[in-house]
Amino acid sequence: MKKDAAQPLVAVLGGGAAGFFGAIACAEANPDIAVILLEKTGKLLAKVRVSGGGRCNVTHACDTPAQLVAHYPRGSRQLKAAFQQFGVAETIAWFAKRGVALKTEADGRMFPTTDSSETIARALEEAARQAGVRIVTNASVDEIQPLAQGGFNLKISGSGSAQLGASLQVSQLLIATGGNPKSANYDWLRALGHHIAAPVPSLFTFNVPNSPLSELMGVSVPQARVVLAGEKLQYEGPLLVTHWGVSGPAVLKLSAWGARRLSELGYVGTALINWIPAFTEETLRPWLQQFRQDNGRKTVASNPQFGLPQRLWRNLTEQAGITAEIRWSDLPAKAQNRLLELLLRMPLAVRGKTTYKEEFVTCGGIVLDEVDLKTMQSRRVPGLYFAGEVLDIDGITGGFNFQAAWTTGFLAGRAMAEPLAVAV
Repeated sequence: MKKDAAQPLVAVLGGGAAGFFGAIACAEANPDIAVILLEKTGKLLAKVRVSGGGRCNVTHACDTPAQLVAHYPRGSRQLKAAFQQFGVAETIAWFAKRGVALKTEADGRMFPTTDSSETIARALEEAARQAGVRIVTNASVDEIQPLAQGGFNLKISGSGSAQLGASLQVSQLLIATGGNPKSANYDWLRALGHHIAAPVPSLFTFNVPNSPLSELMGVSVPQARVVLAGEKLQYEGPLLVTHWGVSGPAVLKLSAWGARRLSELGYVGTALINWIPAFTEETLRPWLQQFRQDNGRKTVASNPQFGLPQRLWRNLTEQAGITAEIRWSDLPAKAQNRLLELLLRMPLAVRGKTTYKEEFVTCGGIVLDEVDLKTMQSRRVPGLYFAGEVLDIDGITGGFNFQAAWTTGFLAGRAMAEPLAVAV
């Protein structure tokens, strides 16, 4: 339906997943409200398009909100009620209603059956168009001025301001501008009276400049445990050796849970890798003893054990000082002990981090106690709403950050669609 100038105007800042979901939810729930979405760049849904290697990991197969919240280092307690209103099942149904079927992979990640992120981006853009959402790109909001009678005056710059003018008055405002690694870039939100949990990176890989694994780029194991020495931080999962260090879900998820502590440490420490987490020292020693008795004539280096890749096994034996011709029956106790130590606690000197592909996630943002998580409305500024990564909410890799964006965007949009208490 065509919007006219007399209608209340709701603005959404940010053309990403949360912003689109919020704008669509508001416009669909109340056609009497004009909804305008402002994106400061020329690109819409940028992170949606690059997510999951261009496939878009839409969400994760979790049956209950309790299962879902367990994957959020920040926001887990507060999100439970929100996920009860709009969770995984509702997300699947939302996309299905718009002709997008999702599939579940073995690890629980959910993607469109087309394996193309463009499917998701097009569905969101079409839903916005059908709902009558007006989208203006290259429109940067430089200042938000709360009005005495309610609502806000937005100071706008960029080429998009040619369509809108230098200022725009709106009845309600949803901020879905995403996370940002620089604290100063939240000053415009502090000016509205909100406090910011210090932003630090989450979901990153470990740089190991002088790694003993440097020749093994591309080698992966399906299950390893990564422990940060001296800290209560550990995670288990697939691990990938890269040319700069180590990556894979085990490292990425550890970086998410330890985001603040790792920042305090300056991203310097020792990662201990357990290549065979099904074993402990108490169970590995007798296993090796029995294996030596049964396979004494076999050479150690050329017979990988525990399902480890040949290249990795040979690397570990070399580090343990085991030459190519040594048989299990002749393996010195010192070399066996060294091999055991490397299998269970191989040390890697971490010296920095690397962003995981283009899926940068920020730990930090608007303090959650200052937001009503049932409606996503600010507890400090009436008519102001937040959704997505601008909040102090972040999940581990696997579709959880998008689910938080869909949920918070939907709840904010629906709340803004209620009869307005203020008008401008």
